[in-house]
Amino acid sequence: MTRILVLAGSNRTGSLNRRLADEAVGLLAASQAVEVVRLDLADYPLPIYDGDVEAASGLPDAALKLAGQLTASDAALLVSPEYNASVPPLLKNALDWASRVRRLDNRPVLPFRGLVVGLASASPGRFGGARSLSHLRDILVSLGSEVIARQCSIVQAGEAFDAEGRLSRPNDRDALEKLVESLVDIAIALRRAG
Repeated sequence: MTRILVLAGSNRTGSLNRRLADEAVGLLAASQAVEVVRLDLADYPLPIYDGDVEAASGLPDAALKLAGQLTASDAALLVSPEYNASVPPLLKNALDWASRVRRLDNRPVLPFRGLVVGLASASPGRFGGARSLSHLRDILVSLGSEVIARQCSIVQAGEAFDAEGRLSRPNDRDALEKLVESLVDIAIALRRAG
């Protein structure tokens, strides 16, 4: 079975991106072909990456655990807010630490190499967080991930969810459904081929 992680790049209570990640989990869970794992960065507390800290103390347990989750997965859906037209520090720091992991259980690993990744964002602004996804795409490609072309950006996201936290606008729901469908199809195809 194809294993897909869903990870929001925000820990903020009421985060629009956490809501969007939860919507994606619901869509993915409807597929009989995938196992969905929802990760929360609050469960992986990490200091700001510093090479001196790594040299002195080694890799934090949270970095090893996060890298283990990535390594055990075929695909990931990253749902990221936009901070100053770029990737939020919480998510960037988690990616930086996980990328430093080279061994797990005495075997070599590259947590991002070959990982199929889909990108989504939600923002109260008119760009829907798309600028952060452009930067995130560059980071993940440099780490060896297969970032799919389709992505989903929810604009004016403060108005996009109903009282139950569900996407209420048909175009938004359609965009997320198409992203999830593409991610599943590509992850399954590449898993079978590889």
